[in-house]
Amino acid sequence: MDDRFNTIAGWTLFGGIAALGLASLSSHYFLADKPERPEKMGYAIAGVEVEGAAAVKEVPLEQRLATGDVKKGEATFAKCTACHSIANGGANGIGPNLWAVVGEGIAQGRGGYAFSDSLKGKGGKWQFAELDKWLTNPKAYAEGTKMSFAGLTDGQDRANVILYLNAQGSNLPLPKFDAAAAAAAAAAAPAAGAAPGVVAIAAGDAKKGEGVFAKCMACHTIAKGGANGIGPNLSGVVGEGIASGRGGYAFSDALKGKSGGKWDEATLNEWLTSPSKFAAGTKMTFAGLTDAQQRADVIAYLKAN
Repeated sequence: MDDRFNTIAGWTLFGGIAALGLASLSSHYFLADKPERPEKMGYAIAGVEVEGAAAVKEVPLEQRLATGDVKKGEATFAKCTACHSIANGGANGIGPNLWAVVGEGIAQGRGGYAFSDSLKGKGGKWQFAELDKWLTNPKAYAEGTKMSFAGLTDGQDRANVILYLNAQGSNLPLPKFDAAAAAAAAAAAPAAGAAPGVVAIAAGDAKKGEGVFAKCMACHTIAKGGANGIGPNLSGVVGEGIASGRGGYAFSDALKGKSGGKWDEATLNEWLTSPSKFAAGTKMTFAGLTDAQQRADVIAYLKAN
């Protein structure tokens, strides 16, 4: 009897040890305890901005509408049909029927549809610009809206959908787009904005930058004389040569290739926007800061240390 008990106990203990070992192995394999999210997400999450994506100035709505495609808008609108009908006289569903909605008062009509109080409080009409804002992020446009759709991040997708909506019973004239003026402005843009980062950096707030920098402390120290870690100590880094000094820290070859320059404000702004774009092959795993003001604040904090 004792032998049988010892055998059962032994196998139970072995099973527990095996399960613990597999859990540990899987956590290392899948980096379950990694403090940052992966540099490249396994799949896209609707409505979540990709961290580190460079901020791109969006094409004006007038231009997007002028070059838009109603058919493409209809295809994009297919994801809306789970909640909305759009046929003339169609019934309301989870969301209101959208026939002839362009130009109509916001949260009005629609066969007595029960709009949220947040949308009722907006006032105005569903003009082209308002629809563009709404379709970008419904919850940001009217906090408390019943609309669960995260929005369309692509400006041309939004323009195409608006064109499709307009073609369904509204048929309002599109806002005027001056192609020649737009081309002239685009040609002059580089000269007009020669140093976009400098203006933002000048308005940086070191105290706010300290708060943003907290996410960097998993890899960097910033105290004077602090040790290097996964990344180099950053005390006094502003104005120093790129990939130089830092107590003999082993910089990547990608960053060493930039060693002719210095970590001035403009260069830091570029680096903090997207380290992997600044130096392809860098060991820096942080995706970057898409918010220009946050970059300005961090640079102000680095300058103060």
